Amino acid sequence: MEDDAPVIYGLEFQIHIVDFDDENNIISKNVLLHQVGEIWHISTSPADKGVLATCYNKPSDSKVLTCAAVWRMPKELEPGGHESPDDSTSPAHTLELLCHLDNTAHGSMACVAWEPAGDGKKVISLADSHILLWDLQESSSQAVLASSASLEGKGQLKFTSGRWSPHHTGTQVATANDTTIRGWDTRSMSQIYCIENAHGQLVRDLDFNPNKQYYLASCGDDCKVKFWDTRNVAEPVKTLEQHSHWVWNVRYNHSHDQLVLTGSSDSRVILSNMVSISSEPFGHLVDDDDLSDQEERRPEGKSQEPPQDSVIATYEEHEDSVYAVDWSSADPWLFASLSYDGRLVINRVPRALKYHILL
Repeated sequence: MEDDAPVIYGLEFQIHIVDFDDENNIISKNVLLHQVGEIWHISTSPADKGVLATCYNKPSDSKVLTCAAVWRMPKELEPGGHESPDDSTSPAHTLELLCHLDNTAHGSMACVAWEPAGDGKKVISLADSHILLWDLQESSSQAVLASSASLEGKGQLKFTSGRWSPHHTGTQVATANDTTIRGWDTRSMSQIYCIENAHGQLVRDLDFNPNKQYYLASCGDDCKVKFWDTRNVAEPVKTLEQHSHWVWNVRYNHSHDQLVLTGSSDSRVILSNMVSISSEPFGHLVDDDDLSDQEERRPEGKSQEPPQDSVIATYEEHEDSVYAVDWSSADPWLFASLSYDGRLVINRVPRALKYHILL
């Protein structure tokens, strides 16, 4: 989501591009037709704001298969485009198909994750028990399966979600299946860590701390949000238990990683201050390896008060389950949430906290 630029979310057979005019506090939208099926997951390319991937339902041989494809929106609707949204008069636009992620041999797609700092040519998709690395060849308009790996174990193992780490030069991906979290090296497609029983019930979502390379957040159907140091996965670093039902989404703020958003089936959005495990626990950037040096340089007699984690605010504008929350990529103090009934809510970090962080 961007300030004065599109918020993108999926509806059945449609994608709505929502523009938020911050100065006038007005929300408006354009509609893109997604005629191939009902959307279950959507993700945008970090390298090209006009390109996105969808996972959608497709009937196949008396059953429903979830497929994935990469699309381009019309130029005039891209961020920075010239067409102004108009709910009442604008006709629906059509997406341009760039390529399918052909998963007929692997099962139903759970999600697609783009390489965070790449050129938009690499994506990971999760299909049942398979993790698939795709190379998007623009010239041939097709996706080439570069490598893959599979879950091994008893029962019908299926991935539920995944997240590509912005650290480690883009070589690590975290995935969730049932109650387990796994880390993968994309160069060898081999497993590098495993957190069994990470949650008491299904793990719904994952997110990496953008500023601390080993820190990973997770949430699930046990109503908890947990924070992990992937170098030592025996126990979570912190656990939040503020929600009363399944937690569907957890998102770190891109700039100030002490700010963490969560959305839940309890119809609430909670903004938490996880300062004690952030990259700015003492008001400035501190690396784990530098903590002892910082402490040695602190003048004698000036004791540092321990940081206090807390719930900043609980938002209850939704009347149904909150399935998605996310931060603006342009304004670090702006965030949006989306609930099952189709209500989109945009909020700001409280002004007092904003100035406390900045000053």
